[in-house]
Amino acid sequence: MAAIQCIGVLTSGGDAPGMNAAIRAVTRSAIYHGLNVKGIYRGYKGLISGEIKEFQTQSVSNIIQQGGTILRTARCQEFMTEEGRKIAYENMVKEGIDALVVLGGDGTFTGAKIFANEFNIPVVGVPCTIDNDIASTDYTLGFDTAINTVLEMVDRLRDTSQSHDRCSVVEVMGRRAGYIALNAGIACGATSILIPEVEYDFQRDVIDRMKRTQMTGKKHFIIVVAEGIGGVDEMAKRIEAETGVETRATVLGHVQRGGHPTVRDRVTASLMGYKAVELLK
Repeated sequence: MAAIQCIGVLTSGGDAPGMNAAIRAVTRSAIYHGLNVKGIYRGYKGLISGEIKEFQTQSVSNIIQQGGTILRTARCQEFMTEEGRKIAYENMVKEGIDALVVLGGDGTFTGAKIFANEFNIPVVGVPCTIDNDIASTDYTLGFDTAINTVLEMVDRLRDTSQSHDRCSVVEVMGRRAGYIALNAGIACGATSILIPEVEYDFQRDVIDRMKRTQMTGKKHFIIVVAEGIGGVDEMAKRIEAETGVETRATVLGHVQRGGHPTVRDRVTASLMGYKAVELLK
């Protein structure tokens, strides 16, 4: 295979804090090594529709602190078809792109693997998902920012729960993984944490535990539930009925994906972006 002259970079799937820092690192590392860089907007969808722009050093100025992704992101059903991937490859050839750096999660990497094998394209994936659920890596970009956001939100809910002697049942994101719930739950001192990876008995692990804690004089409670379990409204009703504690359910939702990336996410993104270029070289 001929030496790589131009790298394309895209973000796909759910956005995650740290994506912009990784885009910046890929762009500046590649340019430092004398390579051209092209930003592909809206993920695989943009690769098919030809939303591609040449990047210079200044194209990624003042983005390391920003959440989300300047390249935008989208899910693309067409890329799941052979016809769609063929159009994407033809656009790569037309734009002179020799290799790809893809930033995303499990679905993004699945598509990248198929695409790389079909057309013999060098592709490096940078794991970016707040869920921290990618195999073969200890860490995915966005996770630290997300759990700190959850911690801040739960701390605020605790103020209200304490003022009203309430229980707050809080659903956090994570898809089918419980990393956000587990880490944020420990950090906020939750009474119970429910995650998909561990079997639980609601009576024993939530109701009975709350009742025991009530005997110590505690009157407010935080229960953290991973979204892979769900059903927080029903949980809240059952808790109130069986413990007598006024209970509210809160789904934090997409607020967990936004915000300025933490130091860990900025530094790790920079290291991963640099490493992606090194691997392609």
